[in-house]
Amino acid sequence: MRSVFKHIAVISFLFAFILMLIPVNGTSANNEIVYTVPVEETVEKGLYAFLSRAVHTAEEEGADAIIFEINTPGGAVDAAGEIGKLLTSTDIKTISFVNKQALSAGAYIALNTDEIYMVPGSTMGSAAIIDQSGNTAGKKAESYWFSAMESAAQQSNRDPIVARAMADESIEIPELGLGNDELLTLTPDQALEVNYSEATVANMDELVQQLGFENAEIRSMEESFSEKLARFLTNPVIIPILLSIGSIGLVVELYSPGFGVPGFMGLSALLLFFYGHLVAGLAGYETLILFVIGIGLLIAEFFLPGGIAGLLGAGAIIASLFMASGNVVHMGISILIAISAAILVSILLVKVFGKKMKFFRKMILTDSTNTEKGYVSNKNRTELIGTEGYALTALRPAGTVVISNERIDVVSEGGFIQKDAKVRIVKAEGSRIVVREVTNLDK
Repeated sequence: MRSVFKHIAVISFLFAFILMLIPVNGTSANNEIVYTVPVEETVEKGLYAFLSRAVHTAEEEGADAIIFEINTPGGAVDAAGEIGKLLTSTDIKTISFVNKQALSAGAYIALNTDEIYMVPGSTMGSAAIIDQSGNTAGKKAESYWFSAMESAAQQSNRDPIVARAMADESIEIPELGLGNDELLTLTPDQALEVNYSEATVANMDELVQQLGFENAEIRSMEESFSEKLARFLTNPVIIPILLSIGSIGLVVELYSPGFGVPGFMGLSALLLFFYGHLVAGLAGYETLILFVIGIGLLIAEFFLPGGIAGLLGAGAIIASLFMASGNVVHMGISILIAISAAILVSILLVKVFGKKMKFFRKMILTDSTNTEKGYVSNKNRTELIGTEGYALTALRPAGTVVISNERIDVVSEGGFIQKDAKVRIVKAEGSRIVVREVTNLDK
């Protein structure tokens, strides 16, 4: 009996082990992983940092696809270019889900994904390149952007002319109702017509079913608080505001004794600038170290003569700002705005608010030692006018004369007067006493 039970136990163990090796129905589907990543608000370098983290996380987790839910009015061209490279460099299938709008840089991002889906009422296109003033960018920048839009369409087997029409007003596509001097903005139906969209879906659930991932594990990638803050702080509109607050705060602090609220606000604004660029991956700690060195040199300027420390400090600060920026032109404009704001505030402090507001009267010296208040810098010796004496030294034109046995430092009216020549005082203005040589004609 023992032998029988032993054989039964061995067979049961082997049967259980074999069952463990047999795959359960649907296991392969359940092992599929799909990430959903939002692409919202303005496209800038902070968004690139977030999307880079999302793509790398999906790669590490072995995801089968990444769905980018796009709803953006566009943004910086350089940031969009880096995001485009990021999306085309991954081996994971990438899908754009245009949920409302993918305009300008948003359209470029969508074109760099493998597939595009749109919801009813959404739009994609209108990708003109403009500068910070809202004007059309130069020919060189436009040429680059036109080529980038066409290349993005070509690599996903889409008509490059349609992509160019989104950015170039001179392109006409009559079948889409696009005339001259218009930018192309596709509706879902138009996108389907020109093969710029695979399908129109109502929502994310329908898209997942359309893609065949209804049994997959859907993971949502959300921005962290630090990433959201970094995106805000690296916005091209916010950067000049931060730098202006920083420069104005430091300027006001120079007018006030000690270290108070203006200085704290100024340093806080500048530190927020560097914090945002550090989190966004645009700057390293070397830029922050260079900035701190610059501040230290400016402080040292108060104790060292010559002005060299101040110049080096200002140079270090400006260099650190450029190092932290991904766009030299935008940073240059932002620095000019900040400097202009600081100069304007300095003028207002001194000329306008200096005498009117009690707060500024504490910071600015308004008292003056003038004659009306009884202050006299030098005694006017008007009683000497008309008196005569002789030149104790030659006047070239300055020298010394003797008037009534008193030595007086004087200047001649302009000509040379020899030693021992007879002179007469003709003018007395404070410490400046003017003499004239007395000749026989004067007698």
